[in-house]
Amino acid sequence: MTSYKTPAVYVEEISTFPPSVAEVSTAIPAFIGYTEKADRVTPGDLTNKPTRISSMLDYETLFGKAEATPLTIPVDSPPDTPPADSTPEPIPPFNPPDVNYFMYYALRLYFDNGGGSCYIVSVGSYSDSATKNKDDFIKGLEALKKEDEPTLILFTDAVNLPTVQDYHDLCQAALAQCNELKDRFAIFDVKHSLEPAGGVETLKIAEEVQAFRDNIGTEDLKYGAAYYPYLQTSINYYYTDDSVTMADSKTLTENKGKTEFYNRVKAELAKKRVVLPPSAGVAGVYASVDRDRGVWKAPANVSLASVIGPTLKINNQEQENLNIEPTSGKSINAIRSFTGKGTLVWGARTLAGNDNEWRYIPVRRLFNLIEESIQKSTSFVVFESNNAITWLKVKTMVETYLEGLWRQGALAGATPEKAFFVNVGLGKSMTTQDILEGRLIVEIGIAAVRPAEFIILRFSHKLQEA
Repeated sequence: MTSYKTPAVYVEEISTFPPSVAEVSTAIPAFIGYTEKADRVTPGDLTNKPTRISSMLDYETLFGKAEATPLTIPVDSPPDTPPADSTPEPIPPFNPPDVNYFMYYALRLYFDNGGGSCYIVSVGSYSDSATKNKDDFIKGLEALKKEDEPTLILFTDAVNLPTVQDYHDLCQAALAQCNELKDRFAIFDVKHSLEPAGGVETLKIAEEVQAFRDNIGTEDLKYGAAYYPYLQTSINYYYTDDSVTMADSKTLTENKGKTEFYNRVKAELAKKRVVLPPSAGVAGVYASVDRDRGVWKAPANVSLASVIGPTLKINNQEQENLNIEPTSGKSINAIRSFTGKGTLVWGARTLAGNDNEWRYIPVRRLFNLIEESIQKSTSFVVFESNNAITWLKVKTMVETYLEGLWRQGALAGATPEKAFFVNVGLGKSMTTQDILEGRLIVEIGIAAVRPAEFIILRFSHKLQEA
């Protein structure tokens, strides 16, 4: 109490409200991969330095554009002075080459699907990365570990690592980081070959999914989700006139003066679209669903923007083996195309698909949100008196926060008492020995809502009545 010595009128403000829980962000992805450059607006190297951006303009300013795709048009350039009655030959179809670096296109897909602020971790530039290296990504992942805000981890270029095992080792490292920090979740792509399946799509799906399951390991699976197959997007290839070569070995730049021919080739190139792994688009769905509905809503049954369709069509029977796997329990979420609906995310399971507690993505991410929000908001209690007054402050603060979530529909139960409980105090959550050793223990139970994954409509005959 303040000691007053001079006669006067003094004003004291008494705090009557308990502290409140400030909710953390839920969908701040970190994209780890190669970029064209890694420079600040002011000089400075951004390699392996997680950098927050909020738009494609931010990305292009700091990290550049996509690598110019080398394309070959299988047609000879016309002569400088073609005959007056000549008819332009049709341009034969061509097969665009694989994209070496996905980061730029992945960001396009992310923002197109409702993504917001995110982090970029550049692990090297195109010119310095002739061979992609797992160690580059490991360094980027370690750098991300020091950042508190990111809540999702994505590897944009890792599917193109030299060996399949390199990619899966990286996925395991990401799951380990999620488990250690307990504030983030990993979104993976199942490595997918774009070679024609030769009419045996079911066999190809089974082989690619099984390869992922066999190599992803068994630890920390509740902190990650995988998606399959790749997506045929509506995003154009990034190219320059110098990166487009004609059949006569001349570049498009050398044919720029031949206006009609040049315009025809440009129009043909505009029809070619990039095929991308689905994780970036899915991250955008996570962000938009979290913003519009809440982290407790499953990021599924949502259409993907800037997507023409999945590269493989998956039917109900094929998805059975993706969604539920009795032996390992490693669920794979399908991206499927439905007539009249478009391309939808059609799965909401973590890799721990047989785990009753952590089977669903929204349950795992809701707990991440609640755990981190309460952890940060109770830091004021450290070194406070471990007595009933402090216990009451903590209990009231946590209960108020959880009741707010319950009213938003995040928790199951007809009343707050059925949706959650908070226990703190001597004889409730602590013993005398706990207090002597400086521990203040709060027990929190939450009834998380779970997605209705299987909708069952039961029909029967009703006998005619008089």
